[in-house]
Amino acid sequence: MELMYPADSPPLPAIAAAKIAGVSLLTNSSQPSGSPPTLALASGEKLQGSYVILRYIGRVSNLPGFYGQDAYQSSQIDEWLEYAPVFGSGSEFEGACSFVDGYLLQRTFLVGNALSIADVAIWTALAGAGLRWESLRKSKKYQNLVRWFNSVSVEHDPVLSDFSATFLGKRGSTKAVVSKSKEPQSSSSWSASLENDAHASDAAGSRGIQVDLPNAEVGKVKLRFAPEPSGFLHIGHSKAALLNQYFADRYKGELIVRFDDTNPDKESNEFVDNLLKDIETLGIKYSTVTYTSDYFPQTMEMAEKLIKEGKAYVDDTPREKMQQERMEGIDSRCRNNSVEENLKLWKEMIAGSERGLMCCLRGKLDMKDPNKSLRDPVYYRCNLTPHHRIGAKYKLYPTYDFCCPFVDSLEGITHALRSSEYHDRNDQYYRIQSDMGLRKVYIYEFSRLNMVYTLLSKRKLLWFVQNGKVDGWDDPRFPTVQGIVRRGLKIEALIQFILEQGASKNLNLMEWDKLWAINKKIIDPVCPRHMAVIEERRVQLILTDGPKDPFVRILPKHKKYPGAGEKPVTYSNRLWIDFADAQVISIDEEVTLKDWGNAIVKEIKKDGNGVVSQLVGVLNLDGNVKTTKLKLTWLADTNELINLTLVDFDYLITKKKLEEDEDFIDVVNPRTKIETSALGESDMRNVKRGDVIQLERKGYYRCDVPFVRPSKPLVLFAIPDGKQQTVAK
Repeated sequence: MELMYPADSPPLPAIAAAKIAGVSLLTNSSQPSGSPPTLALASGEKLQGSYVILRYIGRVSNLPGFYGQDAYQSSQIDEWLEYAPVFGSGSEFEGACSFVDGYLLQRTFLVGNALSIADVAIWTALAGAGLRWESLRKSKKYQNLVRWFNSVSVEHDPVLSDFSATFLGKRGSTKAVVSKSKEPQSSSSWSASLENDAHASDAAGSRGIQVDLPNAEVGKVKLRFAPEPSGFLHIGHSKAALLNQYFADRYKGELIVRFDDTNPDKESNEFVDNLLKDIETLGIKYSTVTYTSDYFPQTMEMAEKLIKEGKAYVDDTPREKMQQERMEGIDSRCRNNSVEENLKLWKEMIAGSERGLMCCLRGKLDMKDPNKSLRDPVYYRCNLTPHHRIGAKYKLYPTYDFCCPFVDSLEGITHALRSSEYHDRNDQYYRIQSDMGLRKVYIYEFSRLNMVYTLLSKRKLLWFVQNGKVDGWDDPRFPTVQGIVRRGLKIEALIQFILEQGASKNLNLMEWDKLWAINKKIIDPVCPRHMAVIEERRVQLILTDGPKDPFVRILPKHKKYPGAGEKPVTYSNRLWIDFADAQVISIDEEVTLKDWGNAIVKEIKKDGNGVVSQLVGVLNLDGNVKTTKLKLTWLADTNELINLTLVDFDYLITKKKLEEDEDFIDVVNPRTKIETSALGESDMRNVKRGDVIQLERKGYYRCDVPFVRPSKPLVLFAIPDGKQQTVAK
C-alpha cells in the first residue's frame, strides 16, 4: 500500500497507527498542498481522507481490539475520531484536555481494555500540538491525561519516537516523564530512556549515546536471561534482566528465559515458579522458556566427544588437592590418562557407582595459564540427588562453565550478557566453545549491581531463610523483587533506578536511599492520606466547646489528587493525639488540628509521675493556621477506630560492605523488625492488601494484612522515603 499526502499536512493518525500495527505502508509526501491524503491499495483501488484511512488500517491490522472487539466498541471509536479534531482548535484545546482527563480517571484506554485507533488519534492530536501540550504535560493540571499519554508513548517506543522525530520534529516529544508516571511501566518504557542515560557513570557529557552490542545486526540478535532456580529473583538479577530486554528492543531481536538448572541440591520447582512471577513483575517480554536440563543428552554427547578427542579427562583427585594443584598450576596425575581409561571411568560416573562417585570430568585446557579459570576446569560432577524436573534419571550433572557456552551456541544466542565479576572466565567461555567446535557467542559485560548493607548471594540469603531470621524469600527485608515490592517499592522506581546507571561497567556500591527517594516521587502524588495515633501513652484532648454529638464530614483522601477518593472523618469534643505531641505543648498554646482548624490548650493534666495524661482546650476555628507551631494529627474518640500494627524494618547486616574474607554471620543485625501498635481512622478498614497510603506526619506505608475484624489489627509496612535513619547507620 502507498500513502500519498502533501508534505505540509501528513495524516499523522494513519501513519502512527500503521507503524504501531506493523502494517506495511509506503509513504509519499509529494502531493500538492491542500490535497486530501490518499491510500492506494494493491488492488488499484483508492481511499481518501485521514480518518477513513485510519479506520482501514484499524480493520486490516492484526492487533486485537485495534478497531474494537465488537460493533459497540467500533462505534465508540468512531465517536472519538469525530471528537479528535477539537484538539486542533486553539480556543478549545484545554477544554478538550480537561474532558479527556476526566474520562480517563479510571480507564487505561479510551475504548475497552486494549489500545485502539481512538487512542492513536487523540495521542497524535496531542503530540502534534507541540509546545502547548508539552507545557501542560509538565504541569500537574491533567494528571490522568498525562499518565495515559506517557503510557502509550513508552509502550510503543521506539516506534513512536521514530514517528515523532520524522513527522513532528520539534513540535512534539514522546519521551515519558518517568518519575511522574502514575502506573508501572512496561518493559519497553525504560528502553528509550536507557539510551539517554547510557554510560552516564563512565564519562561526563555522554548522555544521548546509544548502547551498542558488538557485531549486532537489527533483527538478528538473540539473547537469554538465564537465572539459576535456587532462589527468588533479587535486585541484582533485575539489572541483568532489564538490560537483556533493552538490547532485545534496541535491535528488534528475541529474548528467551533459560533456567540454568544443573545443581539439583539447590534447585526446586518453587523457585522456577517464583522466578517466572518475578520476571513478569519486571515486565520482561520473552519468546519462550527453556531449561539447561532440556539439553542433558546433548551435553553428555559433547562431553564424550571431547574425551575421545583428548580435550577432556576423568580425574579422581580429591577436591581439596585438585583446588591446590589448580592454584599452583600443577598437572593432575590423571591428565595424561588414555582415552580408553577416561571412557571407562566416564561410564562409572554415568552409572553413579562407588568408583564413579570419586571422579569428575575436567577440560584439558592449560594448567600453566596465568588465568586460573583456564586451568582444566571441571565439566561434570556426580550427584545422586534427584533433579526437580527429571527425577533420578541422571547420576551426574554438568557445571555452569561447561553448559553455558554449549547451550548458548546451541540455542542460537548471539550475545551473552554477563556481569563483570565473570570477566576472568570470559577466556574460558571462548576456549570451551572453540574446543567444542561451536559458533562463537559474543559476551557483553556490565557491572553488577551492589547495594549497601545488602547480601545478594543466594547462599547467604538462604541462611536467613533456614535460620528463621526472615519470614521467607518475599520478606520485606530481603533484596528480592518480591521482598522490596512487599515493602512498598514500585517496579517503576526500580526500573528508573537501574536505567539511571545506564550500561556502565564501573563497579559501584549503590545507596538504597536513592532508590527509595525515586519511589517517593512516584507514590506521593497519588497515595491516599489517613490519620493515625500511636496507641502507647496516647493522650486525650477534651474540647470544652466542641461538638457534644459527633458529626461526620466527607473529605478528600488527597487534596491534590481527586483520584484517591474520599473518606468520612468524625469530629467530636473528645480526641486522641500522640503522646509525643502532647508532651511538648504548653498551656495557652494555640495548635492546629489538621483538617479542622485551630484550638487553644487551656489545661494540661499529669499523672503521679509527672507524665502528661490529658489536655483540655477550646476551639479557635478562626485562628491563623500559618502561625501555629504544631499541626496535630488526631482521631475522634469513638468505637469506630481500628487497630493497626505499624512495622519498621532495618538492614539485615550492620556493615555497608563485607570484605572478601569476612563472615557475614559476624555482622548480622540483631534487631531488624520493630512493631508499633496504633489506632487508625474508620475508613482504613477499606484499605486493601498492597495499597500504599500515607499516615499524616508518620510516613508512607504499604498494607500487608488488611482489616478483617476488630480483634485483628491491620498491618502496615513502613516504606522508606530516602531520609530515615536506621540502626545500621
